Amino acid sequence: MARARHPCTIVIKLGSSSIVHEKTHQTLLSLLSSLVETVVLLRAHGHKVVLVSSGAIAVGLKRMNLASRPKSLAGKQALAAVGQGRLIGLWDNLFSQFDQPIAQVLLTRGDIADRTRYLNAVNTFKELLSMGVVPIVNENDTVSVSEIKFGDNDTLSAVTSSMLHADYLFLLTDVDGLYTSNPRKDPHAQHIEVVTSIAAIRSQVSTSTLGSSLGTGGMETKLIAAEIATGAGVTTIICSSKRPESILPIIEYHHAQKASSSNPGTPASDSLPGSGRTSPTLEPADEPEIVHIRPPHTVFTASLLPMRDLKAWTSHTLFPAGSVIIDSGAHNVLSRRESGGRLLAVGVFGVIGAFASGQAVRIVIRKNTSPGSVAARIPSTLAGETRPASPSILAASSMTSSVASLEPLSRSVSSASLADVVMVAKSEEYTDADVIEVGRGLANYNSAQIMKVKGLNSSYMPQLLGYADSEYVVENITIRVPP
Repeated sequence: MARARHPCTIVIKLGSSSIVHEKTHQTLLSLLSSLVETVVLLRAHGHKVVLVSSGAIAVGLKRMNLASRPKSLAGKQALAAVGQGRLIGLWDNLFSQFDQPIAQVLLTRGDIADRTRYLNAVNTFKELLSMGVVPIVNENDTVSVSEIKFGDNDTLSAVTSSMLHADYLFLLTDVDGLYTSNPRKDPHAQHIEVVTSIAAIRSQVSTSTLGSSLGTGGMETKLIAAEIATGAGVTTIICSSKRPESILPIIEYHHAQKASSSNPGTPASDSLPGSGRTSPTLEPADEPEIVHIRPPHTVFTASLLPMRDLKAWTSHTLFPAGSVIIDSGAHNVLSRRESGGRLLAVGVFGVIGAFASGQAVRIVIRKNTSPGSVAARIPSTLAGETRPASPSILAASSMTSSVASLEPLSRSVSSASLADVVMVAKSEEYTDADVIEVGRGLANYNSAQIMKVKGLNSSYMPQLLGYADSEYVVENITIRVPP
């Protein structure tokens, strides 16, 4: 059998409704067997495959002869405990027919919230793949609570593909792609083949009616997953779970598209993952041209400038402990790639909640940005006189200092000039209802310390805080909502 010239890492997600019949809760053995054959075929072509499998609660329903999912958290967790063992046993039985070893990987968001544990999970995945094992991933529903849940396995599969720097994420569902409306109810629903902007496509499609009683998500969760995965450089594909054998032809189709895109006149709408990873392209050769028919599917093109690993981890795997309010100048600068995702105190307007150093925080802006209060006075040693800093001055200095510090931390600050730095005007308290989240980052200082230095030049941090490990109050910031 011919092996791929450039093997890919492929993550395949299968939902509960593709594993268990929605009404009878009987296992859909023919579909699962077809998927297992496909995975084995992909492995024979040299690809590495990770399977994200839902279905623990659904399998538990059948085992306990229950008609529907329980509403209580404890009930769902108990059914997950009953069903997970039977589910992994089913997968092991099917794969063992082909002598293909598998491994069970159960995750919660809490398992990878710690950077060390996250890297351990990544290393475990890589080791399993290097050993020729197919990891089968599911959320650990038995112990998950809302604060540490991924929410659905679409999100889990996207985070997994980001962790592995995968080439493809396949989201298998009961339709063969993204439609403008529900194709099961609307005969005029139009199939969308290529999505280059998820933000733009949201206004063109209806996602509210798709999904099943067994699963937790519908098409909307797949758009969210595609947003996470493509932002990390992973080409994301929605296709039918009823025809898993189409996965290999889809990959070959996109290989051919990539090979032909060397012609400048060829559209690159079906482009594969961008720079920073091994691109599964075909090298020019004197071989007869093969016509690849496009199997039904929707492809979400990967970002050409994928989010680096640490930013992806901060943005998608951590549960934010609080919020840092930034001004408009800082928002503008942080939206630029050259900012490096680092925020100085001068661009901070305030904080919401209590958080520790090292925790993830939301980056937010105020809904009402009218100048109401002034955060600080500019020291007389810098401005010539002690006077309130105008909002325009603060915004301007934010735009400059959010990228690079105006003053080095080692600069000596006299006690006289430090005394001139006075918090003035009214001290406003903000809640989540007063702000809009525009991104996320990792705090270098706790909430109380950031409040002490908000709006100030970094040179004042050592004496105000007693130390300064970093001139940046928040790092690894990913801005999701541009100005």
